[in-house]
Amino acid sequence: MPRRPLRPLTRLFFLLLACCNAGPTPAPQRLPNIVVLYADDLGYGDLSCYNPQSKIPTPNLDRLASEGLRCLDAHSSSGICTPSRYSLLTGRHHWRDFHDIVNSFGPSVFAPGRATIADLLRQRGYRTACIGKWHLGWDWNAIKRQGATPQERGNVNLGYAPDAFDWSAPIPDGPCAHGFDHYFGDDVPNFPPYTWIENDRVLRPPTVPFAPDPKPAEGSAEGRPGPMAAGWRLDEVMPTLTAHAVRWLQQQRGAEQPFFLYMPFTSPHAPIVPSAEFVGSTAAGPYGDYVHQTDATVGAVLAALEANGLAADTLVVFSSDNGPEAYAWERVRRFDHRSMGELRGLKRDVWEGGHRVPFLVRWPGNVAPGAVSDALLGQVDLFATIAAVVGAAVPDGAAEDSFDQLPLWRGESDHVREFLVHNTYKTKYGLRQGDWLYLDAPDGGHREPPAWFRAQEGYGPSDQPVALYDLRADPGQRHNLAAEHPEVCTELAALLTKLRQQGHSAPRLER
Repeated sequence: MPRRPLRPLTRLFFLLLACCNAGPTPAPQRLPNIVVLYADDLGYGDLSCYNPQSKIPTPNLDRLASEGLRCLDAHSSSGICTPSRYSLLTGRHHWRDFHDIVNSFGPSVFAPGRATIADLLRQRGYRTACIGKWHLGWDWNAIKRQGATPQERGNVNLGYAPDAFDWSAPIPDGPCAHGFDHYFGDDVPNFPPYTWIENDRVLRPPTVPFAPDPKPAEGSAEGRPGPMAAGWRLDEVMPTLTAHAVRWLQQQRGAEQPFFLYMPFTSPHAPIVPSAEFVGSTAAGPYGDYVHQTDATVGAVLAALEANGLAADTLVVFSSDNGPEAYAWERVRRFDHRSMGELRGLKRDVWEGGHRVPFLVRWPGNVAPGAVSDALLGQVDLFATIAAVVGAAVPDGAAEDSFDQLPLWRGESDHVREFLVHNTYKTKYGLRQGDWLYLDAPDGGHREPPAWFRAQEGYGPSDQPVALYDLRADPGQRHNLAAEHPEVCTELAALLTKLRQQGHSAPRLER
């Protein structure tokens, strides 16, 4: 017998009864705090939770992985520093705007009106802070004295003299102009000015030319010439940043306002200068010791969250801006430690080792402990995902390449992305779709590995104009399948052209 519809008065009775039984309306749930920890030049194979053969203890990152989600197929937008940071903060692939890093005293990479995650969260009532390596440019010309130019001796660039700038003046167009209420850091650890900057002011005027102290035990200081604060020590940078982050988190205790902390580390990027307490603490040399110290900084931040009653309400994300520096080749020979893990390539490369990075997510009550995902994910996705976390719409004209990965983080979907573009410099692009990786060049390298390493790994010369790899069967990218599957190359080349030309890849913009 068909069910009769309820009469209007009957429907009203049941509606009133439901309202009476529902009790008081619950208070709106507090938005979560958000912490993004961003290592510098840390390899996919450096963490014990990604590489069981790692010679470096990473107990705090291993714990973070066990308490949340470990992503096995996550990627920075670029194989170098500035572009990856730009893409993470804006949700827009760097190659739509630029490819290279910001060099010493370079201008901001942000176009007027370009929104960052910090802008989005500040509009949602968050207190925002960036503590660490900015490397996205400032308007240094605003404080440069008229007529000041870099000095040279013969063909040697000596950089700007200390008196080339008015160090008492505010520096425009830095982090506080792009969504952050607070900044503290040294901008770039191996670039001038070698001093501390808080918000938009230099704390200690640089008065002497740069001289590395201490000199690194592995690699070189890689220090660009220019002004330095007297007594500046390279090995005090990470401890100072860590202490400042801990103090800032202590200030958030009991606050009603949620916070966003973006902490881009200066480690383990060169200069490789672990603090005395970490020297000799690993079986992977000074770099291993520096990674161990990086892990300790993660531990200090997590401990500060717990000590101040913030951990349960805080989403924590950890990743790295690109793969390990070229010193990693010699590390394989000397210490049998593979910073790139089983992957091919290093920093700067379009090979997987240049941009596939660790990616960990902990969010109590929302992300299952001990979860592991092999789904494709980009750091460029952080913008749309955080927007979903806080219930905000992505602004028009923002985050053109950002996918909402929240369903993946929560275990509600096994994948969100079908494709992702890889790039460092303008001459080579890669496109990932499923297990296929297509390169529009014969290979993905930027610099040639040592001959002994090529022989050890079995890397032969490329005899094809493009490259195609099945990453599930061949994560080390040794077997170019372009000649065997020309139809796949043709299809992926067309998709790559489309994604580059149309100015966006985010699914919301396809509607």
